[in-house]
Amino acid sequence: MTPQKDSGRTPREGEDRREDDPAAGPRGPSLEERITAALVGAAVGDALGGPVEGYSPDQILQRHGGRVHGVVGPWSGDDWRTARPIAPYHKGDGHVTDDTLMTHALVRVYARVRDHLDAYAVADHLVPDLMTHPRWIPELEAEALPLHRIFLAEKWLVARLHYGHVDPREAGVGNIVNCGAAMYTAPVGLVNAADPRAAYAEALDVAGAHQSSYGREAAGVLAAAVAAACTPGATPDSVVAECLALAKDGTRAAIEAVCDVARDHTHFESALGPLRAAVAPYDTVGPDYRAPSLGARRPSRLHAIEELPVALGMLTVARGDFRHAVLGAVNYGRDCDSIATMAGALAGALGSPAPEEWAKTVAEASRLDLWEPARTLAAVAREVFEKDVRRRRAHERAFAGMGGSRCSD
Repeated sequence: MTPQKDSGRTPREGEDRREDDPAAGPRGPSLEERITAALVGAAVGDALGGPVEGYSPDQILQRHGGRVHGVVGPWSGDDWRTARPIAPYHKGDGHVTDDTLMTHALVRVYARVRDHLDAYAVADHLVPDLMTHPRWIPELEAEALPLHRIFLAEKWLVARLHYGHVDPREAGVGNIVNCGAAMYTAPVGLVNAADPRAAYAEALDVAGAHQSSYGREAAGVLAAAVAAACTPGATPDSVVAECLALAKDGTRAAIEAVCDVARDHTHFESALGPLRAAVAPYDTVGPDYRAPSLGARRPSRLHAIEELPVALGMLTVARGDFRHAVLGAVNYGRDCDSIATMAGALAGALGSPAPEEWAKTVAEASRLDLWEPARTLAAVAREVFEKDVRRRRAHERAFAGMGGSRCSD
């Protein structure tokens, strides 16, 4: 698979010239290929970004003697267990983090429900999955409940929905506003492939159980971006355009500001500082990622999470190329595992897969089958599409029966 380019070229002999003719067959990568590239790409981005999460580009440069260009070891080397006692995780060496654990958990929910999801699906299926099913946790190098690894913002799901019995549609209110929901909503975009508006609406519903304000908005926009990237002929610019058509408030402003700057760059090295400067007015965390400002992660209509705009910015800088987009996200630092997760999913959905050697290394190091969730989700996406078609046809017949319009069937 190769990135989809909007080159304006004349179709080759045998290619379909019409965008809207389904009889012509798939244009570019198939649904299965896009879903595989998106989910595997998200996991690879997550694993590459994990060991440098929380640091600045300059710190990363100094620590590694240059930019990160692939899988690297833990920041603190063999002292990873004790260097940060509050988070004694083996980040590095190809281990995925909670971003991937949550993404795969959401795929399992789709596999059980086999239809569109909502906040109640989170309460009924995702929360029990986190609480009751031990799984291999790469960063713990042990089998454990996912609940024991996920961050406090994700533990909120269990506290509010299982113990607090809060209405799932409102459970996200009060949680810190961060990228917690957005980081694992790529599957929503893939189930709604090529329908960004539907992806946006579904992700907002799902994320209501987890986040509020611009954290919830980011989940909707990320899902829409992934769905838009699946559209045949999509480009980074067309994906950003769909995001701007749907995003609200500070999230929209941040995406526009960052991507306007990104278009002036063709390599991530020159873009690192300008992208940070562009998103800074909308980011509540502040300049020191490990010492957040007083207003950090509080609800606001004026602000945005940092991760989504920067991921879209790096996708734009890279012109859709996976390796370039993900390495830009990784070397940006700060919450770079989540930025690279999003950039990897978007590049993969566009048709640019992760390098095979990276995917193999991450799968083996994490002891995870990165391809099985993609096979599962592709089957679910086809089932959901068929259900949507039947529901739409039933609505058309009912509407026509009221004299609303003529039904073509």
